[in-house]
Amino acid sequence: MNDDSVIPASYDQWRHCIEVLGRIRLTPTYIKERLTELQDDKHVATKEFAKLYGDDHLKRTIGWFRRAADEIS
Repeated sequence: MNDDSVIPASYDQWRHCIEVLGRIRLTPTYIKERLTELQDDKHVATKEFAKLYGDDHLKRTIGWFRRAADEIS
């Protein structure tokens, strides 16, 4: 993946997008908040995410957040 890529295809690419390009720290609080939102299929932001990137990418992203949570704990 280069810096022009928008959709990560792997966990490492996703972490790079979040932490390096997005300058977001993957703290336990941040991860918990994002997982709560992404796992709520009625949440407006989750519906928009699925519309933009598809259900498969939504599932991958949830999995990546869960993996990040496991690595922190």
